[in-house]
Amino acid sequence: MDPVIIVGAGPVGLTLALALARQEVPSVVLDEGPGKDEPRPARTVVLREDTAALVERLTGVPSAEAGCRWAGWRSMRRKQVMRAVTFDETETETETETRLAAPLHIAQHVLTASLRAAVTGERLVNIATDSRLDTIEQEPSGVTAHTRGPKGTWWRGSYLVGCDGPRSTVRKLQDIRFPGRTAVERHAVAALRAELPWPDEALLHRMPPWRTSGPSGGEVTGRPLPDGVWRLDWLLPPGKDLVTPELLVARVRETLAGWTGGSTPPYELLDTGVHIVHHRLARRWRAGRVFLAGDAAHLLGALGTHGLDEGLRDADNLAWKLALAWHHGPHEALLDSYQAERRGIVAARLRAADQALPLVRGGGGLRSYVPGSARGHDALLTDGHLGQGALGARGAYDRSPLAPRPLEGETVVDTLPGAQVTDVRVTAEDGSFVRLRDRLGRGALLVVLVAPGTGVWERRHWVTAGIMPRLAAAVTALPHPAELLVTESYPGAAAHTVLLVRPDGHLVTALNGVRPADLYTAAEATLGGPVQAGAGAEAEAEATAGSR
Repeated sequence: MDPVIIVGAGPVGLTLALALARQEVPSVVLDEGPGKDEPRPARTVVLREDTAALVERLTGVPSAEAGCRWAGWRSMRRKQVMRAVTFDETETETETETRLAAPLHIAQHVLTASLRAAVTGERLVNIATDSRLDTIEQEPSGVTAHTRGPKGTWWRGSYLVGCDGPRSTVRKLQDIRFPGRTAVERHAVAALRAELPWPDEALLHRMPPWRTSGPSGGEVTGRPLPDGVWRLDWLLPPGKDLVTPELLVARVRETLAGWTGGSTPPYELLDTGVHIVHHRLARRWRAGRVFLAGDAAHLLGALGTHGLDEGLRDADNLAWKLALAWHHGPHEALLDSYQAERRGIVAARLRAADQALPLVRGGGGLRSYVPGSARGHDALLTDGHLGQGALGARGAYDRSPLAPRPLEGETVVDTLPGAQVTDVRVTAEDGSFVRLRDRLGRGALLVVLVAPGTGVWERRHWVTAGIMPRLAAAVTALPHPAELLVTESYPGAAAHTVLLVRPDGHLVTALNGVRPADLYTAAEATLGGPVQAGAGAEAEAEATAGSR
């Protein structure tokens, strides 16, 4: 079968290519450039814990070596600390508390270089440099694309995914509208090396005392990077006023002096720029065998939302669905679910940002006299930056077309159906202890049994005892390859709870015990619909036989 054609060799396109390769699907990545990226320290991205784990799985490079995990976060207003957060190295949840994992802050060119290095050693990924797309032709059996340039030629593929950025050629060739708002906000940006009073802590400072007049002095954000480098962002006033080098240097000097409480400390200016925030959402993310992902499908960036983080989630969501269609033939409901799930999540975040912007940026008027309004606005901003609340929380596919109908054996755990599962320690089929996230992205469904006490015994002592044989038989009978894992505990789950998890780490359902028919029905729904009439009853029969 023909490879998947990926247009665009940025982080989203390379992530998709690697994710497909992990599931034995070949791809061709059309890169209109020479295959190298210019270092731009001022162009950085913030990734949540699970998205950073995705990149780490695909590249094999520990995230701590590539970027900076923040030790903490503080929000300030004038001279007062409004909120201070200390991060844990890993995300943990118990029945009594939820603690935040440290976000990963990384320069985009470093992230891209890490992905390129991983692609170089991947036999199933072909990078075609200096290849600019200009034509797409679809047929029932595949897609043909033409590129121009020194290596211009025709390419044949099974599917085509446009990861080619805001000015996406793929989107334009498919005549897909891209409505939204232009220049929602502007920020002056500088990357510099300096010593600040909060090592490794990110900072949001509103109305700093050295600049209290007008929106131009209303907000500055500092985010640490490795090697003592910081990215600073200043909110600019509405309009198109030119940001001159002199203006930017003045901002740098006064901000550093204000934070250190004296004269401007020594610093090394590495890079500067202007970051313009746009809010746009493509009307369609699928047109036959053509899909959109990343900035080609959506633009969002205000109030701490992380556009690239969402783009990597697009790739993770689409990869296992394309892989299943590539290996077993297209299932339209499964492929359609990509748009339904991912576009729904991004649309909700865009709506939340558009509703919050007038509140936090309006200033003056009655709101400035309402007690607690300033604190509430700071909380909104902080939620966006920290990946919480409507402005920043990772989305759940609770209304997914792949969600199973209500099942008799369903039970409640702390993770809602459709949400990302908690990363717990599990015992794999070979008896080794691994993290649950390490088993994602292989194309298989995951079935996780909560069995307290198993962690202190070797697997050979309990794998043939109790409910394990019946559950193993039920897993074998599922309509798609699945891996059976066992964990000591899971937040909110009782003993013998069985979790069904998608290849991208989202919870399908939790069942109170071994229920083969329910497990089969849920797996069938996750694949996009019925696979074989009566198969659920067959799974029950096989599981019953396996327990004898």
